Amino acid sequence: MKIYKALFFAVACLFGMNCFAQERHQKAADFTVVNRQLSFGGDGSLHLNEVDNAGIAWLNNTRFKYGTIEFDVKGNDKPQGSFVGIAYHGLNDTTYECVYFRPFNFLAADPVRKSHGVQYIAVPKYDWPMLREKYPNKYEQAVVPAPDPNAWFHARITVTPKKISVYVNGVQKAMLEVEPLTNTGGTKIGYWVGNGSPGDWKNLKITNAN
Repeated sequence: MKIYKALFFAVACLFGMNCFAQERHQKAADFTVVNRQLSFGGDGSLHLNEVDNAGIAWLNNTRFKYGTIEFDVKGNDKPQGSFVGIAYHGLNDTTYECVYFRPFNFLAADPVRKSHGVQYIAVPKYDWPMLREKYPNKYEQAVVPAPDPNAWFHARITVTPKKISVYVNGVQKAMLEVEPLTNTGGTKIGYWVGNGSPGDWKNLKITNAN
């Protein structure tokens, strides 16, 4: 049975699914790193350190337009100190779309804070302060059931021309569904962390739509 599954995956990737697995990118030369230092863990994970302002590790020679992005990610429970996600449709280091999580809000008793668990942005024009002010609770939502903010959790993001959907830990209902706010024309994709935040990722899988 394992042989058949392996053959199916290989054939599917060859004929139309255009799959990418993180294991192919486990050395510094595979990334272009912006405003962070990159390191690797023995478990196959990737780490970006904590400094001011946002940081990205773009994947070299990998392009993404539409399809599915899956990964395991770990932040922490430090208030205003954990913003972890994925940047995609990157045109350059300041123009891209992004889905990211705020793990320190996952278990918040305050319902307003809890509703800020997962966020979509399209910078530079549509960053979170403007979206929160003009469109409250539209481009950010709670993550329910809430993962442990200090532990690994699994995210799956589907991107189409008209909708971005975010799923967490295998829950069938999307935590966040929004229409894209821009068309950057870019195809860069990479790991993203926000201001003052470190982050860890592993098991990245990108499936480009036909």
